[in-house]
Amino acid sequence: MLNFTKFERVNPNKRDVLQRLKDYNEVYEVFGRNKAKEQADRCMQCGDPYCHSKCPLHNFIPAWLKQTAEKNLELAFALSNETSPFPEILGKICPHDVLCEGDCSLNTGHGAVSIGAVETHINEQAFDKGMKPKFAPISLDKKVAIIGSGPAGISAATFLLRKGIAVEMFERDDRAGGLLTYGIPGFKLDKKVVERRVNWLLEAGMRLHVNCEIGKDKSIKELENEFDAIFLGIGATAGKMAKIEGENAPNVHLAIDFLKKIQKRNFGQKVEDFIDVSGKNVVVIGGGDTAMDCVRTSVREKAKSVKCLYRRDEVNMPGSKKEVVNAKEEGVEYIFNASPKSIKVQNGKAVAIEVQKTALSEPDETGRQKVELVEGSEYFENADIIIMALGFSPEVPSFLNEIGVKTNSWGAVEINENYKTSNDKYYAGGDCQRGAHLAVTAAADGREAAKEIIKALS
Repeated sequence: MLNFTKFERVNPNKRDVLQRLKDYNEVYEVFGRNKAKEQADRCMQCGDPYCHSKCPLHNFIPAWLKQTAEKNLELAFALSNETSPFPEILGKICPHDVLCEGDCSLNTGHGAVSIGAVETHINEQAFDKGMKPKFAPISLDKKVAIIGSGPAGISAATFLLRKGIAVEMFERDDRAGGLLTYGIPGFKLDKKVVERRVNWLLEAGMRLHVNCEIGKDKSIKELENEFDAIFLGIGATAGKMAKIEGENAPNVHLAIDFLKKIQKRNFGQKVEDFIDVSGKNVVVIGGGDTAMDCVRTSVREKAKSVKCLYRRDEVNMPGSKKEVVNAKEEGVEYIFNASPKSIKVQNGKAVAIEVQKTALSEPDETGRQKVELVEGSEYFENADIIIMALGFSPEVPSFLNEIGVKTNSWGAVEINENYKTSNDKYYAGGDCQRGAHLAVTAAADGREAAKEIIKALS
């Protein structure tokens, strides 16, 4: 260990930009064994590891880095999976630069350890050698229903099944995975990787019901009568509009609708009202990872031009920095310090966005800068397709009122410190209770809620 002075930080190789724009295959390659050992060997093995503290799952990062450096794959794999429900996925999609790697002690001078890349390597190499996550036989005479099959739901199912508790999962869409399947493009996360994890849960005894919307295809009362506890992992899938004039034009779309329809097409399904951006000028409004997914998808769909409109500067973009870099490499143009004011509509369709330039105020006591509009700076950006990537709000299904589950002023499910809702039989976690956030925080919620359910049922 301590070889950070001998080896520089290295990121996984990326596929050539001209090649990766031709398909939806993953951009990053997985570290080979020697490269993973070399990068893991850079870890300082801090006595108080900030990477562990900053990780929402509190993964045993230094421990599995050490085992990777010592080429003990079996132990590294066991440690990696002990705290995480799907480490090979989070190794690819987590914003490591602001979480574990952002707090790495080497980050200030030598470059953080490539934690995410090593995490993915450990698991993919283990899978290639036939290793699989372990589950206990179903032994407890209790059943738990999970509504929603996204990161929180998959996580809750994983930790419940590890304790031998029977699980049934209900998903209103045609495939499990939630945002892992339909919100994150394949060039960031191969859908076979998600399917593999779901299949292991099925092998462990989970029953999965797809195309089954609670409150419509099956009543919540039926569910309540059949199960001993119910976990709500329904996410936050209601897209936000900019609330400006002209946004109801038919060629103005929400990000999730665009991404989901592309993915359904990529699955070979027939898609109604497909959003075709080929040969068109696309403008995406927003600066987070969803906006990056939309612009990078648009260039793969052969848009004529792709612009990202963001009201702050590049430094203040909330998305992962590597996604911004990737988008630039792929030909996306950024327009910073620009706020949409209205959408110009002609003959029933949007043709341009009226943009007003912005400036950032001096930082307040928290360091946050306010966005200030520059008077008289308005101009127009032409657009054939406009995509709103302005975040998500929790949906509030009608059955929540029926069962007495309280929500707050912005629609999020209220829970106590034990992840329990106002109805003792129902637990909740992930975006539906915290608002749109990260897959890793949803995974952490699902795990902790599962622990509370296990205590209650045992």
